[in-house]
Amino acid sequence: MNRATMSLLAGVAALAAITGVAALRPADGTEPRTLEARLPRPVERSALTCPRPSSSEFATTWYTAFTPPASAPESTPEEGGSAELLPAPEYSPGSADEDENGENAESGENGEGTEAEPVAPLAEPGAPVTVTVSDAGAPALTGTAEAGLAPGWTVQQTTRVDAGTGRGLLGTACQTPDTEFWFAGASTAESRHDYVHITNPDAAATVVDIELHGPEGRVETDTAEGFTVPGGTTVPVRLSTLTDEPLGDLAVHVTARTGRIGAQIEAVDDQRGADWLPPATAPAGGPVVLPGIPAEATGVRLVAFAPGDEDVTLEVGLAGPGGTITPAGFETVSLRSGELTALDLGNLTQGEASSLVLTPAGGSDSGRVVAALQVVGGEENAAEMAFIPATSPVEERATVSGNTGSGTTLALVAPGDAVEVSVTISAGTEGGEPVTETYTVDGATTLTVSPEIPDGTQGSYAITVQPSGAPLYAARTLTMGDSDARVFTVQTLPDDRSAVEVPDTDQDLSIMLD
Repeated sequence: MNRATMSLLAGVAALAAITGVAALRPADGTEPRTLEARLPRPVERSALTCPRPSSSEFATTWYTAFTPPASAPESTPEEGGSAELLPAPEYSPGSADEDENGENAESGENGEGTEAEPVAPLAEPGAPVTVTVSDAGAPALTGTAEAGLAPGWTVQQTTRVDAGTGRGLLGTACQTPDTEFWFAGASTAESRHDYVHITNPDAAATVVDIELHGPEGRVETDTAEGFTVPGGTTVPVRLSTLTDEPLGDLAVHVTARTGRIGAQIEAVDDQRGADWLPPATAPAGGPVVLPGIPAEATGVRLVAFAPGDEDVTLEVGLAGPGGTITPAGFETVSLRSGELTALDLGNLTQGEASSLVLTPAGGSDSGRVVAALQVVGGEENAAEMAFIPATSPVEERATVSGNTGSGTTLALVAPGDAVEVSVTISAGTEGGEPVTETYTVDGATTLTVSPEIPDGTQGSYAITVQPSGAPLYAARTLTMGDSDARVFTVQTLPDDRSAVEVPDTDQDLSIMLD
């Protein structure tokens, strides 16, 4: 056997070892025998970032972590694993916490350089964990989940501020890092004090740019580009420092030049308290759905922006419990490319929980749209605001944690055909067993569900939503306090992306013969 032949055989053997012989194709042309053909496969690693909670001395924050159990035996991921969050200290250039190289202290370490205790670590899927933090200097968090705790890992951050500017209930789901985020509904008005919190979960530093867009187009500024965010740190940027213009409504675009970041806006109003403004999903061509306007809402304001090169006209629909109607006086909304549009819709829901559905006029495709609702509840002297960004549908599964026994309302929206939905209440943080109920959401309606907590379920719990059939959108309203001092927040439920498609491949050893 000559040396060339031996080298070829060695290469073939190495290739087979690397690929694990995923598929062998017999010489007679019959179907290959596959060892791994299960599609999609559960993710093996998830990452989250949580923004720095309120710095108010009157604030209490609850973190609730949860990973839903596998929905089917064939989708069971590797057992074991870990899921935990660690501090991401605030980065300030020139601060005393910088090391000799100009970087801040490593994330996950306390001021003495020792390892920090993980926040809300999970031991197993299906068992939520809650921790309470009352420290006014509580940091942002970053973390990862691996193996069996990775698919669908979610962490809810809920903060209650009892007094002062920023009072109310602030709620957000810790987010998956990405390279860019779009927001609608921020402000630099004199009564607002909005910050965009940028968190870098990775080891390498990144540089972040912030664009502001108002009713007359992009807001020119010399200070909105080139924010350095070292690895494992967070940077809060006050929007009013980026422009001298007191703009009541803004769209904000946050991009990382390298790596990944988390970004959320803390919106604080002198009269209407505070809440988190999460990024909006910016679909192109399909409906823009803003689910879960609470029945108690006394005011609704739509802020929308078309970042593309084309103007967009959208038909407005209000999906309530009995169907979808066109609000009088707001039949359509026209968006000029690059210019923000804001509409005060007033008491739109008339006491019925509803959802706003914006559809491209004439059924045609349209450009990208970024939209959010600012929802106001309560009396004028104690009014509070919350935000509902446009969100993506629940394709397979979505989960929201941090629910309470008497303060949770789930909104399920089917903008098209009817949908069957399984809703699972998990065990509580202090005991209980999971319970699943099935609901039918009629087409073009919003169904609200106030879960009945099973006997024995104690503490906070998670809700997992799994639709079957047509597109479904979902949101959760969380309320606290009594009727005289009731506060609320709303979170949308996008798909948890807990599985990824793995191509079913065959070996082609002929490439070794070229």
